[in-house]
Formats: sequence, C-alpha cells, structure tokens
Amino acid sequence: MLTSEQNERLTRVGQGTPGGALLRRYWQAACPEKELAHDGDRKRLRVLGEDLLVYREAPGAYRCIRERYPHAAVAIATYPVEALGGLLFVYMGPQRDHPPLLPRWDVLAREDKPKRIRVMPEHHCNWLQIQENTADSVHTYYLHGHRVYQMNGGKPDRAADYFYRPIKNYDWKVSAWGVEKFLEYGGERPEVEIRPPLIFPNVLRIPEGPIEALHFRVPIDDEHTRIIWVGLSEGVPGGELTSPDRVPYVYEFDAPGTTIENVDLSTFYGQDRVVWETQGAIADRSIETLGASDRGIVLFRRMLAEQIERVERGEEPNVAVVSDPAQNVCITFAAPSSWAEAGTV
Repeated sequence: MLTSEQNERLTRVGQGTPGGALLRRYWQAACPEKELAHDGDRKRLRVLGEDLLVYREAPGAYRCIRERYPHAAVAIATYPVEALGGLLFVYMGPQRDHPPLLPRWDVLAREDKPKRIRVMPEHHCNWLQIQENTADSVHTYYLHGHRVYQMNGGKPDRAADYFYRPIKNYDWKVSAWGVEKFLEYGGERPEVEIRPPLIFPNVLRIPEGPIEALHFRVPIDDEHTRIIWVGLSEGVPGGELTSPDRVPYVYEFDAPGTTIENVDLSTFYGQDRVVWETQGAIADRSIETLGASDRGIVLFRRMLAEQIERVERGEEPNVAVVSDPAQNVCITFAAPSSWAEAGTV
C-alpha cells in the first residue's frame, strides 16, 4: 500500500513532477515512421502532458517541437527524434544535445522477419496501472484462464488453456532491464515458465503465439495512456521483408457507443483493459490490500521510487539504460538455464 503522497510521486507525469522527470529520461514511442512518409509531413500528439508536433525534414531526418507559442525572444523547446523498427521515438529529457542511446530491443532491431504496428484506442487511465499489470504474474490464471473458462461454458480456448493451470510457485527478481518473472505450473502439465522481463519503465516484451511483441505504454497525460504495439511475425519463407520506414501500421478506434461496461471480453486485450480502466483515472493505492502474489508489483514500485530519487539527486537512471553502442546492436532476452542460477528477490 502507498500513501497518497507516494502515489502522486509515481503517477503524475507532467513537467516538474517527480515521475514525469524520470519518464523524460527515457525515449518515448511517438508514432509510426511510415505515417510521415514525405518531407513536410507532420503529426500532432500529446506525450507526458505536453502537446508536440513531430515532422519530417528530409528522408530519415525528423524533428519535434513543443507546440506552444512562446513569448518574444523565448526559444521553442525542441526534442530529439530517432527512428527504429518502423517507429519514431522522442526524447524529452535534459540531455537533448547528447541524448542517451535508444535501446535496440530485438523486436525493433531485427530485420529478418516482417513486422507491423498497431496504435491501440486511447486508454482512460494512468499509465502505471497498465504497467503494474505486467508485474502481476498470476493474473493470467484468473483473468485470462478462469474467466474465459467461465465465459465459454467450461471450454477455454487454446490461449486460455495454457494459463488455466494450477500455479505452484512464483517469484520475481531485479534485472538490468527491469523485473524478471517466474512461474511454476503444476497439475497434469507441469512447466517452469520464465517470462520476458517487464522493461523499465513502461514497456512490455511478450510472445503472443508465433508473434514476438513489444507494448509501449506511453503516458498521454496523468489520466490517459496510448499503447503502441509492435509485432514481429514468422512471415512466409522466401517472402519479401519490409524496410523499417515502410512497416505497415493501423490506428484502432473503439466502435461508436463503446464504454468500459461493454468492452469485448473475448480477447486478452479487452480483459486487461477492463481491469485497468475500472480502477479509475488514477488508482487510489492508499486503500488497496496487497497479498503475496503482489510482490512483483511492490518490487516494481520500489524500483520506480528509487529511480525517481536518483533523478532528484541529479543522477541519471541506471535501469534499462545502455551506454555501449557495441552492446546495443540487438537486445534479446535469453532465459537463464534455471531460476536458481538467475537468483531471487
């Protein structure tokens, strides 16, 4: 449980807020690169409570400005923009002349398989309750397994059937990229599962059947979040691959009349979304009751608070940061040979 003051520190994202100062030290996904296919093309968007304008100056050259008319002799704030894997990223922190390296996550960096981008409907809640869901390892049993089992009259689909197995053990540990997650299933189909890590601070790396995916949970402001999904597929043997600046994309919108009460619960995304948004615009963590299975969430919050304190001391974050270009060719997440070797919390 957090105090109201602690909750404010972690959730608020605007300029001058502790959480916002931390998030500005990390590159934030802006929009599909293909959306700005010609010189002069531009895209208006809101990130971390700021209204931005991203535009293309020349092939491979992009700029971002804060879209606010300045007073006389006051320079317009400009932010660095980089392209990777079909996405444009913006850095809004203080090191604009020499920004940190943009991590080359495997789904983005690999060019041996086709990929595609989905920009999900706007989520009406704070970014943190979406990202905390990633650290809630056992929710997959209850929400994506048991819930679907009930909805389908005792016949879960293939994906739900995977998660609807008794959980014997679970644990989490700190890693260089965020929080690693471990589950041990029992029953008739025992298995030790080491999931890809929660990538700090606001990225999910996850396999979705044959697709390897990244979810960027980008705070629009304190009460709204944009999720940009990138999927790397198996493709067709001998098929033509898509160049990074031509990765296909789609913006998804809710059908007219969609409310949180009638979101389609037949999909994992719909199930998660209802849980995220019914907590309110900003979840009140001062009234929650945590249990043993919430240790991953507590670990993530502790990491978030520690990194905020580093920034307040004038230091840079040291989680999910890569400083050596030689180590930034393609960042993969190979599972350790055993959880014991990986260590525990």
